Amino acid sequence: MNSISNKLENLRKKLPEHVTLVAVSKTKPISAIQEAYDAGQRIFGENRVQEMCDKHEALPKDIEWHMIGHLQSNKVKYMASFVSLVHGVDSLKLLHEINQQAAKHNRVIDCLLQFHIASESTKFGLSESEAQALLKSSDYAQMQNIRVRGVMGMATFTEDDDLILKELGSLKSISDRLKAEFFKDEDSFDIISMGMSGDYGLAIQQGSNMIRLGSSIFGKR
Repeated sequence: MNSISNKLENLRKKLPEHVTLVAVSKTKPISAIQEAYDAGQRIFGENRVQEMCDKHEALPKDIEWHMIGHLQSNKVKYMASFVSLVHGVDSLKLLHEINQQAAKHNRVIDCLLQFHIASESTKFGLSESEAQALLKSSDYAQMQNIRVRGVMGMATFTEDDDLILKELGSLKSISDRLKAEFFKDEDSFDIISMGMSGDYGLAIQQGSNMIRLGSSIFGKR
């Protein structure tokens, strides 16, 4: 049985240097996260705010916590003092709330715009036109306490590699167009978060530089 530290070591050997690994620790016990931490992992992703807050309290303070799940506006206040990156911003309302709560802690919170690229209707995310409207809005122009760092998306859960490649490629194209139109002078717009345990190889092929892996590190749930 491969230990968490062995799995991390093997993953690091395979991953290109420019790819950031987010260890998806949702539902995992403190002991498992501590083992990954002891093996050098510092970035962890959670999808429930309360669980992330509890783990933040219990674990070393140099961990970067990423909120990777669908986020409700009324939960932002609980994590605003420490969250490093919010992956799933899918509305102006949510971005506005993150900005407000960040201001209370005198912080700038990094965010990714989440896009709906999958054929599954159950997944959340913006369309490209919705993202453009958001970025052109006067509301967004006034936000001083958030920074849009890039894009995030999830491909359809399928065995069809061609479909996955097409969907992931569409997110890279969206990122390129947004960069050209809204962020051409901002080096900080540099994250394409796509790829999970089942498709991260394809995602890296299509331009991902941040992957979110859970079972590849911690084993199956």
